[in-house]
Amino acid sequence: MTLATERLVLREFALDDWRAMLAIHSQPEVVRWLMFDVMDEAGARAYVQRIIDGVRDQVVVELAVTLPGDDTLIGRTGFRRGEDPRIAELWFTIGPAHQGKGYAVEAARALLGYAFETLGLHRVWGDCDPRNPASAGVMKKLGMRSEGHLVQNVFIKGEWCDSLVFAMLAEEWFR
Repeated sequence: MTLATERLVLREFALDDWRAMLAIHSQPEVVRWLMFDVMDEAGARAYVQRIIDGVRDQVVVELAVTLPGDDTLIGRTGFRRGEDPRIAELWFTIGPAHQGKGYAVEAARALLGYAFETLGLHRVWGDCDPRNPASAGVMKKLGMRSEGHLVQNVFIKGEWCDSLVFAMLAEEWFR
């Protein structure tokens, strides 16, 4: 599967993507707000292999974000369906060298289009730590509505963290 936008190509992961994944996710400032810690080579290889192995069931859809004409991964975006396969949780990460250019919004918007228009999902939601305003900003720019602020609802990296929750329904996407 490949999705193209005005400035990006979102494609399935390839085994060689582990190098770019490592370059991005070995940086503490990148993984600060993620559920996992910095990656080493083994972790990056294993993560990419899990993505490739999981492609067939479409419970998890995760795509490499690249620039046209350059197949190098600059980030990733994806979603995971829950118990109800019509509902999915969205995520996105763009490497520091490419942040601040609107790529996260553009990539996630393409993925939302796929989720609602192709797969017929009913609801897509995402969350972020309130101390990560860039992530909240992406979800707002996508048109996702704020659904709430959960207090100390998740234990990440040795601390209880809050979550801001955003969501969009299919009917809101199609408006």
